[in-house]
Amino acid sequence: MTIPEDQTYDLCIIGCGPGGFAAAMRALDLGKHVCIIEGRDVGGAGVKWGALASKTMWELAKDYAVAAKVDRGYRASGLTVDYPAMRATVMRAVKEKQYQMLSQIETFAPGRYEGPGSLTFKRGWAGFVSAKQVRLRRPGGEEMIGARHFIIATGSSPRPFPGIPTDQKWIIDSDGILGLDRFPERLMIVGAGIIGCEYATIFANFGQTQVFLVDHQKTVIPYEDPDVSAFVRDRLVEKGVKIRHSARLREIARRDDHVEATLDFADGHVEVVEVDRVLISIGRTPRTEGLDLENAGIRPHARGYIDTDADCRAAENIFAVGDVANHPALVNIAEKEARYAVKRMFGYQSYPLDYNNMSTIMFFQPAVAAVGLNERDCREKGIPFKVAHYASDLLTRAIAMRALNGFVKIIVADDDRQTILGMRGAGPQVSSTVVSIAHFMAQGKGAEDVLKLIYPHPTISESIQECLRLILGKSLYKPRAFPDRLWIRRWHPDAGYDQPEP
Repeated sequence: MTIPEDQTYDLCIIGCGPGGFAAAMRALDLGKHVCIIEGRDVGGAGVKWGALASKTMWELAKDYAVAAKVDRGYRASGLTVDYPAMRATVMRAVKEKQYQMLSQIETFAPGRYEGPGSLTFKRGWAGFVSAKQVRLRRPGGEEMIGARHFIIATGSSPRPFPGIPTDQKWIIDSDGILGLDRFPERLMIVGAGIIGCEYATIFANFGQTQVFLVDHQKTVIPYEDPDVSAFVRDRLVEKGVKIRHSARLREIARRDDHVEATLDFADGHVEVVEVDRVLISIGRTPRTEGLDLENAGIRPHARGYIDTDADCRAAENIFAVGDVANHPALVNIAEKEARYAVKRMFGYQSYPLDYNNMSTIMFFQPAVAAVGLNERDCREKGIPFKVAHYASDLLTRAIAMRALNGFVKIIVADDDRQTILGMRGAGPQVSSTVVSIAHFMAQGKGAEDVLKLIYPHPTISESIQECLRLILGKSLYKPRAFPDRLWIRRWHPDAGYDQPEP
């Protein structure tokens, strides 16, 4: 079917999550006429089921945990929390963001906006008919939409557990959290990656739920260095989370008012645990069903995602960004890829995408931040490095805040410039400290370059200053005096570490 020229858009975006929305706004900046197609919720998983919803829960849980403290000279009385009221607060936050997005889209709709470009929003499900056309399906009919370029930004869904389907009542995934009608007395979380540990933190902080955290790995957050994983594990245990390492979920049996989960351990023993709900949190899978990609000449990877090149291009005029492509499922990555793809498809120059200095925050208690390489990455790449660890409880600001659990760990190249390669940190305001390190990395700065700055006092950001001073042997506090809080060591491909693991 041939679509008239005046009904063909410059860009059609399938999916209005963080990536799709960012792509639409960048194309509008360039004066393009854009069609946005969304079949589910505006904002995608990044708003309703993921980042915004879960982080609103995290903030509420953190505030509740602080209010419940009895070691600061005050004691709150009559402190209560109920799940429906908390859920209503989360949903208000979700709707605020969704209506912000919809309001902006409608502001630039054809007929309302007289400037260059426009945004046309259509609800429904898109499937490719060819590389230039999609069929929009919605209740009551179909519509053909043509475009010169397409962006697939359909996101991802929670990965199902083989043989154990979710019913979003007794066995739930992250999409079913807000469907609970009360705090479960006992909750088993299967999967100790970022999402699993975040929800373990949230429910533990509210203090209404006994949390069991189960994973087949030997530690939580297994892709991080052992000291970082151990820090996260220890904080969860302090909060009362019962962790089952090296355990695989075999089956879940439904009983009258509870479920029984059978766990098989690596050493051969078996444990049956009675809980009220089970949360499956073993990752996410790209959402490509119904897109009819074969009609556009695109064949998804065996793992489900869409292969793309350095420009986020999946085919000549079709791009894929965010979770549906083979990169970490993070809002900031989806947005960055989307903006970049728009510039490239319309021939604008742009610096290459660099995933090496993209920061991430893990919302535990306290929060953990990461950017760049960790020790494991450096060893795998054969990069000689020096690494220093500086505990937060030596910082004046952390002491004043009574926030003594935390650290900064910085890795630099073991060469004359001591270029910053990565950072891991934990504690209050860690999102700010990690961004400053990301900036230094993007500029190729070394330890000496950064120390030319004068840091404000007292601040958490001084942890960066002191950690880099530690690398250069100039820190205020010395490892000899505080060996359990400060350490530094180096690694070389030929010699290994010069110091044993702290």
